[in-house]
Amino acid sequence: MQGKGIIKFFLVVMLIVTAVQYLYIIPTNGAENDAEDFATEQSGETEGEEFRANYAFYLDSISDQEILKVPGFKSFTYQDLKSKQLNLGLDLKGGMAVVMQVDLEEFLHALARKTKDNIFEEATTKASQAQKNAQDDYIALFADAWQEVRGTKTLAPYFATNDALRDEITTSTSDAEVIRILREKATETVSLTYDLLKKRIDQLGVVQPNVSLDADRDLILVELPGIENPERARTFLQAAAKLEFYHVKRVDNSDINALVALDQQLDREAKIKAGRDSNFVEVKTWRVDTTYALDTLGNLTDQIANIDSTETTNQTAGPLFSLFSPNTGNLGQAVLGIATESNLDTITKLLESPAVARQFRGVIFRWEESPLPGENGEATDLFALYQLEMPRSGEALLTGEAITSTSSGPQPDGQVAVNLSMNSEGARTWARMTTEAANDQNRQVAILLDDKVVSAPQVNGPIPGGNTAITGNFDVQTATDLANILRVGRLPARPEIIQESIVGPSLGAANINSSITALLIGFGLVLVFMMFYYGGAGIISILALLLNLIFIFGALSSFGTVLTLPGIAGILLTIGMAVDANVIIYERVREELRAGKTDRNAITDGFSNSYSAIIDANVTTLLVAGTLAWFGLGPIKGFAVVLIVGVIASVFTAVLVGRLAIEWWLDRGKSLSFWTAPSKNLFANVNIDWMGKRKFTYTLSGLMVVASLASVATRGFDLGVDFKGGYSYVVEFDQDIDSETLRTALTEPFGGVPTIKAVDSDNTYNIVTNYLIDATDKIDGKEPQEVVLEALFTGVQTATGDSGMSFDNFSHTESDSGTHITSVSKVGPTIADDIKRSAFWAGAIGLLLIFLYLLLRFNKWQYSLGAILALAHDSIIVLGIFSFGWARFGFNMEVDQAFIAAILTVIGYSINDTVVVYDRIREYLNTYVSRGKTEVINGAISSTVSRTVITSVTTMIVVLVLFLFGGSSIKGFAFALLVGIIVGTYSSIFIATPIVHDLTEDMEAKTTEATPVTSKA
Repeated sequence: MQGKGIIKFFLVVMLIVTAVQYLYIIPTNGAENDAEDFATEQSGETEGEEFRANYAFYLDSISDQEILKVPGFKSFTYQDLKSKQLNLGLDLKGGMAVVMQVDLEEFLHALARKTKDNIFEEATTKASQAQKNAQDDYIALFADAWQEVRGTKTLAPYFATNDALRDEITTSTSDAEVIRILREKATETVSLTYDLLKKRIDQLGVVQPNVSLDADRDLILVELPGIENPERARTFLQAAAKLEFYHVKRVDNSDINALVALDQQLDREAKIKAGRDSNFVEVKTWRVDTTYALDTLGNLTDQIANIDSTETTNQTAGPLFSLFSPNTGNLGQAVLGIATESNLDTITKLLESPAVARQFRGVIFRWEESPLPGENGEATDLFALYQLEMPRSGEALLTGEAITSTSSGPQPDGQVAVNLSMNSEGARTWARMTTEAANDQNRQVAILLDDKVVSAPQVNGPIPGGNTAITGNFDVQTATDLANILRVGRLPARPEIIQESIVGPSLGAANINSSITALLIGFGLVLVFMMFYYGGAGIISILALLLNLIFIFGALSSFGTVLTLPGIAGILLTIGMAVDANVIIYERVREELRAGKTDRNAITDGFSNSYSAIIDANVTTLLVAGTLAWFGLGPIKGFAVVLIVGVIASVFTAVLVGRLAIEWWLDRGKSLSFWTAPSKNLFANVNIDWMGKRKFTYTLSGLMVVASLASVATRGFDLGVDFKGGYSYVVEFDQDIDSETLRTALTEPFGGVPTIKAVDSDNTYNIVTNYLIDATDKIDGKEPQEVVLEALFTGVQTATGDSGMSFDNFSHTESDSGTHITSVSKVGPTIADDIKRSAFWAGAIGLLLIFLYLLLRFNKWQYSLGAILALAHDSIIVLGIFSFGWARFGFNMEVDQAFIAAILTVIGYSINDTVVVYDRIREYLNTYVSRGKTEVINGAISSTVSRTVITSVTTMIVVLVLFLFGGSSIKGFAFALLVGIIVGTYSSIFIATPIVHDLTEDMEAKTTEATPVTSKA
C-alpha cells in the first residue's frame, strides 16, 4: 500500500484535532455546573423559569471571562469554548426558532421619501402580493410590477431627492440602473439588519443562539434554544428600535374644530362612495381627568388619568367620531383625544387621508404606547392620541443615532426607567429642545419608540449634558430589554416573522432519549451482523465504524453545527451507508480468495478493484447531499451537512484506515478471515437470468407507477404545515380524548375544520389550522397568533369539559403537567411557497447532477438515462405509498421538508446501488469481450448481488430501528427511507440495468471467449 506515511500522518492529526474538540467539553461543563449551582441558590429550585433565567444570567456574565489557558498557546473564554462544541437543535433541547423576512417594501418607501404616488404604491403592493407565491427577491418582483403599471413614468424621480442616493441616481437615470442600485442597497440593508440582529440576540441571554442569513432569499434564520418567553423574543427580534424626540403641539379649539370639520368631510365622502344617505350614529365618550407629577428636572414621573365611569353621549358622529372621542378640555393640553385599542388601526388610516393633510399642517399623529389607567389604577382599553410638531425637514429633531449608552434601573419614586446618554451633537439638540419647551410655558416633549409615545414629560427647564430617562410603565425585564435594544441601535429595515416553531423542553428531552436509544440499538445490530458475516474482517470494519463516528461528532463540533433530530437520522443513515464501502471491499476480497489467490494478494486486488465503485457511489451521494444543503432550510440543511461529513469520514476510515489496519495485522504474521462458516458460500454461485425477467418487472413497475400516480391524483398528500402554511400545535392531554370530539370542539372557534392527527404518545394530538394565517394586523388589540391560541384553548376546554383549565399552564410549552402545548409552529404562506419551490428545484437539480456525472464517468447516455428513469420510478412509488397510506397506516405521513430530504436520500441511496452494478458491467465488458451483452450483464449483477443484499440489510437495520424507536416526529422520514431502500435495491437490478441492456447494441463476438480474469475498473 503506497502512501502509508501520509495516511498515518493525517490519521494522527485528525485524532489530535478530534481529541482537542472533546477536551473543550471539560472546562465548559465545569462552568455550566457552576451556573446550575448559582441558579439553584438564587431561585431555591432546580428547574422552572426563574432557575433558567438565573442559569442564563450566570453564563452570560462569564461569557467573556477566561476559563481555560493553554500554556504557550492561548486562553479561551466560555463563549470561545461553547462555539467549538456541538449545539443541540430545538427539537432536542426545546426553545424557539423563527424565519424572518426583511420588509423591503417599507425600505423602498423610505428610500422614496414615503411618497404617496398612486403608481408607486400600486407597484409595491403588487410586489408584496407576488412575494407570497414567488421565490424571486422583492426588488426583482418590484421591477416586474413597475413595468406593468408605470405607464410613461420613470423610477429615478422617486429616489433622486434622497440625500443617500443623490450621488448615484439623477432624474435621468434609467429604470434598469435604478433597479440595480436598489438591489445593491437592499442587499446591504439585509446584511446590516442581520449583523445588528446578531448583536441584539447576544443581549437576550440565550446560551448558544444560532443565527444565519439566507442572502438569496433575504431570509434570516434564528434559533433560540431554551427560550421560555416567546412574546419577549418576538419583541426583541422585531422591534425596529426607532427612537425619536418631538415637540408636542398643544391642543386648542382650532384643533377640535378641525376634527369636527374633518369628521363631517369624511362622512360626506362616505355617503358619496356608498351612493346613499348615511345617518350619524350615537357614540359614547368618557370624562377623563389627568394630572401630572414631575421631578425637579421636569421629567414626568407619574401620569394619572382618572377615567370617570359616567359615560356621555355625542348626539351625532361621522366615521371618525364614531370611533374616537376628542379632547373637550379634560385631558390636558397635550392629548388630542382617546379611543379603544380595537379602533386604533382604523383611526390611524383615517388620519392618513389627504383631507387630514389639508386640515392639520406640519403635525403628525402618534398613539401612546400604554393604555390609560382607570379610577383605581387598573388598566383600561383606552389610548391617548398626541399631536406632534413635524419639522420642515420631515424628520425628528433628535433620533436614536445620538444615543451612546443606555441602562435601566429604578427611579426615586419606584418607577423603572431606561436611562439614555447622548453624544455631543445629541446633547446640544436635547438642550435646545428642552430650552424651547420650558420657555413656551413648560410644554411637553414626546419620546417615541417605533412610532409609539412611551413618555411625554412636561419640561420645566433646560436639560443640559445629554442625559435623560424614559418612563413608561416598565417592569425590570422590559426596561432591561429596551435598554439592550437601544444600545445595539435601530434596525435599517423591519424583519417580519414568517415561520415560527416553539418546542417545549419536555418534548426535547423525549426526542433525545428516543434518538440515543435508536442510535445504540442500530449501531449494535450492525456490529453483530458484520462480525457474524465477515469474521475477523468484520472486527476491523467495526473499529473503522467507531472511528467514523468519533470523526463525525468531532467535525460537526468544530463546524459549530446544530444537531437536530434529522441530523441524528443522518448519523444513523451514515452508519448503514458507511458499511457499504467495507462490504464492497470485503466482497471483492472474497471473490479473489475463491479464485485461489493468497490472502495478501486477494486483499491487495480486492481493495484496488473496489475503488472505482466506491468513488462513484459516494460522489453521487455527495451530489444529492450538497443539493440538500444548498436548498434546504434549518434542520434539513443540518441533515445534509451531517450526511456530507459522514460520507467523507466513512470513505477515509473504511478505505484508507481500514486497509492500514488490515496490513498492520498481516505484517505481524497473523491471518485474517473474511467469512465465517455459515456465511462462507452465501451468494458464491449465483447464476440467475436477471435480464430474462425484465418484461415481468417492467410490467410490475408500470403497474406500481400507474397506481402511485392515480393515488396522487385522487387522494393527494397529507401536506405538512411547511408546505401549506398555517399554525401547528402539539397538545398533550391529561385525560383520554378521541380525535373526533376534539375536531368537533375546535371547528367553531377556528371557523373551519382543523386537521387533527394522533401522535404516538398517549393522548397527544397534532392540531393544524390555517385560521388567521394571512392576518398581519392586530385583532381587537391582539396579535393574530394570540387570537388563534385563545381559540385553540376555547376548543380544548369544550372538548375536555374542563372549565377550570388554566390558560397560562396550557399555553406554556415548558409546562409538564395538565393539558398543555408541547410545541408550536407557524408557517406563513410566503415561506410555505418558498419551501415547495426549493423542494422542486432540489429534486430537479439533484437528478440533473447525477445524470451529468454518470455521463462523464461512463461516457454513454444509456447509463445516465437508465439511472434517471430508475430514480424517477423510485420517487413516484414512494410518493404513491405516502399518498395511499396517510390516515391509514396509523402514524404521521406528512409530506414536509423532512420527507423531501428522505426522497433525496432515497435518490442518493438508489443511485449508489445502481452505480455499483454499472461499474461491474463496465469491468465485465472490458474483460469478457467475446460474450453477448445479456450474458455479461447477468454475470455483473450476479457478482454484485451479495454486496447489494448485505448493504441493503445493514442500512435497513438502522433505518428500521429509527422507525421503531426514533419518536413520532421522525417516523414518516424513516418510513420513506425504508420504502426507498427496498424500491431502490429492486430498481437498480430490474429497471436501471435492463434499460441499459435494451438501449445498447449487442456485442459481436471478436475472439474466442476470454479467460475470466479481473482487472481494475
